[in-house]
Amino acid sequence: MADNSQKTEDFDTDDKNNQCLSTVSWCNGVGNEALVVVESKDQCKTKGQSDEHKTLRRLMQNREAARKSRLRKKAYVQQLENSRLRLAQIEHELQQGTFVAPGVTADHGHSIVGNSNAGSVAFDMDYARWVDEHQRLINDIRSAINSQMGDNELHLLVDGVMVHYDELYKLKSIGAKADVFHILSGLWKTPAERCFMWLGGFRSSELLKIIRNHLEALTDQQLMAIFNLQHSCQQAEDALSQGMEGLQQSLSETLSSTSTGSGNVVEYMGQMALSMAKLSTLETFIHQADILRQQTLQQMRRILTAHQAARALLVINDFISRIRALNSLWSAFPKEY
Repeated sequence: MADNSQKTEDFDTDDKNNQCLSTVSWCNGVGNEALVVVESKDQCKTKGQSDEHKTLRRLMQNREAARKSRLRKKAYVQQLENSRLRLAQIEHELQQGTFVAPGVTADHGHSIVGNSNAGSVAFDMDYARWVDEHQRLINDIRSAINSQMGDNELHLLVDGVMVHYDELYKLKSIGAKADVFHILSGLWKTPAERCFMWLGGFRSSELLKIIRNHLEALTDQQLMAIFNLQHSCQQAEDALSQGMEGLQQSLSETLSSTSTGSGNVVEYMGQMALSMAKLSTLETFIHQADILRQQTLQQMRRILTAHQAARALLVINDFISRIRALNSLWSAFPKEY
């Protein structure tokens, strides 16, 4: 111990102008050696500069995140307005019977018929893989909540599920181009799920109602925001439903515009070509409905905290899982003839 003290004293004397006060920790119980931790003035100065640099970097990151958030909000509002105007235009054109989808020709329907079967099979396989991955992500969120994980980790998991939902809407868009009736009728879901289907998916307003009834500790501001979002979804859903009714009426009038058995082949083919052009509008309606569902999820994420959003995703998943379980029970239930 005396030797080590002498070495330390000599070290301090030789480098007196290049050292700052340091912490000395003595290790007792194992040998007679002492551990000395010494920080130079340069190291202290560098550490201070590093802390200041980290603080400035965090401030810059926060400003950039706030700027991007404002841009996303502005783009979201503009997209909603564009969708509203487009829906109003489609509704008017359908009422007048003048709507023709961009780029649609008489051969478009023929290509759909030729590729619908292969496209439907490919979509069903992709959707099955999507469901498996979605369940894995939901299980991660459930485990994180049970283990009381922090908000930062939950935020990453929630964002992962949101991105995964975006992949579903891309798959549906591709599937609708191959076979729009397959997506519209919900043949890729269980029969019980089809009872709740609306334009190829669930109604956003109904899911929001379920979330609102099952989430706890919501503030008055959050409740009002969810209520307003639900009301907006209902209005958009009503507009799309009216558009679908208008399309059905327009198709009915077009297909019945000539008497059966008239024998005029040219008139018949023209009638079919016009009906095909109108029928292609179904793809637009499914796309608009999916945009509404996608934007509803994104807006819900902005309203709720990370923990609340994680709970909301579990509520949605549990609701759909119960519908699938009901379908299995109904299929196995003995029927009386």
